Amino acid sequence: MTLATAPQRSTASAGDRSTNRRRRDHGVWFLVLPALIPILVLSAGPLLYGIGLAFTDAQSGRTQATGFVGLLNFSDLFQDSLFWDSFRIGLVWAFGVTVPQFVLALGLALLLNLNLRLRWLARALAIIPWAMPEVVVGIMWRLVYHPDAGILNETLRGLGLSGAGDGRDWLSGLATALPAVIVVGVWAGMPQTTVTLLAGLQNVPRELHEAAAMDGAGAWRRFRTVTWPALRPIALAVTALNFIWNFNSFALVFVLTDGGPGGRTRLPMLFAYEEAFRYGQFGYAATMGLAMVAVISVLLAVYLAGRLKGDDER
Repeated sequence: MTLATAPQRSTASAGDRSTNRRRRDHGVWFLVLPALIPILVLSAGPLLYGIGLAFTDAQSGRTQATGFVGLLNFSDLFQDSLFWDSFRIGLVWAFGVTVPQFVLALGLALLLNLNLRLRWLARALAIIPWAMPEVVVGIMWRLVYHPDAGILNETLRGLGLSGAGDGRDWLSGLATALPAVIVVGVWAGMPQTTVTLLAGLQNVPRELHEAAAMDGAGAWRRFRTVTWPALRPIALAVTALNFIWNFNSFALVFVLTDGGPGGRTRLPMLFAYEEAFRYGQFGYAATMGLAMVAVISVLLAVYLAGRLKGDDER
């Protein structure tokens, strides 16, 4: 009798475990759905719609139904020299902002990680640009670069580096517009990178620095052998994200120059915006967005694969 009932208990126990597992899975989905639904509705849905729109001749104000055109938009895009010029400008902008942003943020994070007086105040001041909306930052820097009453030209005059009547219009000059905008991008985005790197620095055990110092290692050697290995994964992630964010920038450059002068600061996002909302070419603009996503994904994949391979070799 005992032998006959043992398998039944085992089967019943397995069934209970399976039922409990399904209940837990249902509970997990119940908790995840409130966060998943907005992502699907606001991110995945528009993305799929944009991909579909890239294969159509959708335009604003059309009286006829939108038609499927296949790869015609992509063929036109590959021959559009203006778009590829904007893409080149976007890459220059993204690299020109991301690299100095990281270098300066790393130096500032190392400084804020020291046990200095009023360190709390310095940390609070360091994140002010991050807390400001991009539109406000753009308006403020337009005043800084103002040719007549801007702080920059006034400072140059005060130092005797510029005459009283030759105030340069930094945002309208063909040679100075893009560098001037890059400076603003570095200033506006540096606090976020600084906070991220500072958090990574605070997770490096002080005992390792003390042991290296006792072994006679100087500041540079301690940074190279102790700090940087611990900070490398965070640096890899933050530079990759910054590159994506900077390449997709819109509001800051739109307020500063609106893509001028002569298209010298027309980033790809500005170009796509003009095609969609100024000229009403929604299908063609969607094709631009899809091409940008594809190219940036490939560049980032190559970059990350190279960095991760280098880390494995070390």
